[in-house]
Amino acid sequence: MPLFCSGKILKQNTAETPDEFELQIGQTLIDLELNSDLKSQLRNLSITGAKLIKVGDKKCISIFVPVPLLKQFQRVQQRLVRELEKKFSGKHVVVIAQRRILAKPTRKMKNPPKQKRPRSRTLTSVHEAILEDLVYPAEIVGKRTRVRLNGSRLIKVHLDKSQQTNIEHKIDTFTAVYKKLTSKDVSFEFRETI
Repeated sequence: MPLFCSGKILKQNTAETPDEFELQIGQTLIDLELNSDLKSQLRNLSITGAKLIKVGDKKCISIFVPVPLLKQFQRVQQRLVRELEKKFSGKHVVVIAQRRILAKPTRKMKNPPKQKRPRSRTLTSVHEAILEDLVYPAEIVGKRTRVRLNGSRLIKVHLDKSQQTNIEHKIDTFTAVYKKLTSKDVSFEFRETI
């Protein structure tokens, strides 16, 4: 792979180098930037990483982007995902922001934080944001947590009925990706907004 595609991949730690799969995604983004009508929108965008996640017998590509660039990615997400799914022969593609979870401050910490932990860095907040990123074109209109008799939890997420035709075929992918990233069970349903 050419080295110039690593300009599309930003890593937090400079010692980290992108792996082969991330370089392939970066090269594909550069090809799309050069050869498609998305040229002006893709020029300023970069990713922080990519993962291949198994969904039953299929595979899904999850692309991680910096949080400040998420809104710009979401402007072109539907067209970008369609192009990437064509290039990678039918693998589902999801775009998720790379968020950081900070530990809850305790008295026993070696280096206690100098500032109060922001709400956006809590585990609950990050997991909710990942869920919203996963289903992006659709909107979450409701959420229920069902606690089973054995103590395990199932999150039922109600999505907007207007986007059902666009994302219904990806529901299994969303469930598997969310389970892989957060270790939580989730199921999706479509509801009419009242």
